[in-house]
Amino acid sequence: MAALNRLLRARGSPLCSETCVRSLCSAVFSESQPRVPPSISRHKSLPLCRDVGDRNVQWVFLGCPGVGKGTYASRLSNLLGVPHIATGDLVREELSSSGPLSRQLAEIVNQGKLVSDEIIIRLLSQRLEAGEAKGESGFILDGFPRTIRQAEILEEVTDIDLVINLRLREDVLLEKCLGRRICSQCGGNFNVASINIKGENGNPGIYMAPLLPPPSCASKLITRSDDTEEVVKERLRVYNEMSQPVEKFYRNRGKLLEFDLPGGIPESWPKLLQALNLDDHDEKQSAAA
Repeated sequence: MAALNRLLRARGSPLCSETCVRSLCSAVFSESQPRVPPSISRHKSLPLCRDVGDRNVQWVFLGCPGVGKGTYASRLSNLLGVPHIATGDLVREELSSSGPLSRQLAEIVNQGKLVSDEIIIRLLSQRLEAGEAKGESGFILDGFPRTIRQAEILEEVTDIDLVINLRLREDVLLEKCLGRRICSQCGGNFNVASINIKGENGNPGIYMAPLLPPPSCASKLITRSDDTEEVVKERLRVYNEMSQPVEKFYRNRGKLLEFDLPGGIPESWPKLLQALNLDDHDEKQSAAA
């Protein structure tokens, strides 16, 4: 039985026993390598070692739907050599299957509602156990936790090192979500939105170039069923209502790094690395070539 599912059932009482939590920690997550000390400062460089090899980080990405959590978490996953686990991807994989949850999930997602704690924890637990069997250690979580209850459950299982909260204006988020496209053949993610908002009233402008597909994918683009204006606005409303308290949860524990995206990937990626005190040597070499 999955460890997180066992913990969820144990939370029928207010607190799990200390012995239960210790056993779950050792069963699910490797503690064999040092983790990164957190920082509460906004845009202040973290005291991270620039040698990112063998880093067993345990990080969480927060942010509204469409802000780019998956994009930046995936890049950091490649840089740090730890798995990127996106609960949204886990949900979509289940939706595309013929499993018992697929019909229930389809109804929830198409209405723009949050998937229940029980379902998310079940899917995440299965993914973590599969990764453990393959020798994975460390992770970057994307899309979990989304509620205080989920954050409390995660805290009882393991120590999160750092929570990166990506922030972007709501009008830009809406435009980004409506521009998202997926290649029906290769599964690649693209965005046809060209965002160019001029700065005014002391606020900086935001430019985000479209992420267009290669010719081989151009005729095969589809839109996610939940990327309609009505559903996206509902998702943002639900996020603001239910998930923002999670930011306070981690801020009070000194683990929250708030990062305002200044633009698209070319503008934001270097500044995010600077805030994390990391170097992308491959990207520097590409730029110099």
